[in-house]
Amino acid sequence: MPTPAQPVTVALLGTPEIGAATLYGFYDLLSGTRRDWQLLHGGMPGESPFRPLVVSADGLPFSSANGICITPDASFADCPRPQVVCVTDLMIAPDAPLPARYSDAAAWVRGAWDAGATLACACSGALLLAETELLEESDATSHWAYCDRLAREHPRTRWHADRGLVVTGPEGRILMAGSGIAWHMLVLALIARFSSPEDAMHVARINLLDMNQTSPMAYASLTRGGRASDELISRCQLWAASNYRVEAPVMQMVELSGLPERTFKRRFQLATGTTPLEYIHTLRIEEAKQMLEASDLPIEAIAEEVGYQDTSFFGRLFKRKVILTPAQYRRRFGALGDQLRRAAQMA
Repeated sequence: MPTPAQPVTVALLGTPEIGAATLYGFYDLLSGTRRDWQLLHGGMPGESPFRPLVVSADGLPFSSANGICITPDASFADCPRPQVVCVTDLMIAPDAPLPARYSDAAAWVRGAWDAGATLACACSGALLLAETELLEESDATSHWAYCDRLAREHPRTRWHADRGLVVTGPEGRILMAGSGIAWHMLVLALIARFSSPEDAMHVARINLLDMNQTSPMAYASLTRGGRASDELISRCQLWAASNYRVEAPVMQMVELSGLPERTFKRRFQLATGTTPLEYIHTLRIEEAKQMLEASDLPIEAIAEEVGYQDTSFFGRLFKRKVILTPAQYRRRFGALGDQLRRAAQMA
């Protein structure tokens, strides 16, 4: 590890698909390590043990996914040898291919790894990191909307959509954060590893960062897959979206399809990746989440409203899919919903 006189060079990969907030969030938190804590406590600002650099293929200015102009500090060719390479989120649709030009970026990341660098990957940046083949036979995480796709394309990797932070690879040299602002945990983990746990705690306290975040699956939309390309199954999905509360909805879908029951169930799973019953459960739980966020109805009433007479069964199913119990979900997201509604009324 570099000495105090030699700051840790952290290369932040810059591409047109990145979200500037995460890129510059890394940059600011690393730059402020040891500086901001002393500054806020009346001392002399110290020097950061990190040297963050934005690095791109050619080093030329580019616009980020949301139109912010970013001027890199270096190109792949002239970047000083990094001790850490960070791949932040990429604004690429979950079903869209990774642009061909990312092959050069994947090769550069792999080269940095081979030279001894630690790799840090946030959110959908896993699309790129997976292309290096460094995740094979390893645990990994990504944004919940991308894990199904990554599992299909990279089946030799163990993908964990429910984990906010994963340390993996030989000697733990790959650190991955899951959805959204889970990158906060990632940058704090890097500070703890390459500077000190005390410095990481100072950064967390100054910036109000929470290391004990709720599982990403509590935030996930369970119905994100859209409708199937199979027209018959798509019609059944459309029917289910409005009728999931009814009794025996799967059998009613079978009747709607005109297929034998076993044939329908096989065809439904082939088209959607899930069974008809599990699909109905997903629709019901997603509706229950929205009711918990926006209403004061008792949990028993919500269970009945979405189609469950057995509240205990509803609670177990909800926890299996969402990680939180219905009551825990309401405490976390119902309060947020109340705050947002009050803010909207004040506008």
